[in-house]
Amino acid sequence: MAFDTALVNRLRTHFDGRDDIIEKRMFGGMAFMLGGHMCVGVLNDALVARIGPDQHKESLASMYASPFDYTGKPLNGFVYVAPEGISTDNDLADWVSKCEGFVFTLPPKH
Repeated sequence: MAFDTALVNRLRTHFDGRDDIIEKRMFGGMAFMLGGHMCVGVLNDALVARIGPDQHKESLASMYASPFDYTGKPLNGFVYVAPEGISTDNDLADWVSKCEGFVFTLPPKH
């Protein structure tokens, strides 16, 4: 699978200067890891947002979010965000902030 390099570059700009973010190929796309955990990713032209189980239902209420069903079964705590939902840098930053908020609650992986 391919991924939207423009969106990857927007995320790189968002995370610029941070030494706690690592890029990694995942799911045929690109993931941005925080503390060893996937925080956000890009698959095709969508943002893959790891918002956590507690924010899952609320996040799906967004007209631009849909279940992350990469394997055919929706994965609780992850959503796709369509390009229209991240069209501005502020929109993208809001989704990334939600993801960071969840990932920061997880113990770091080494």
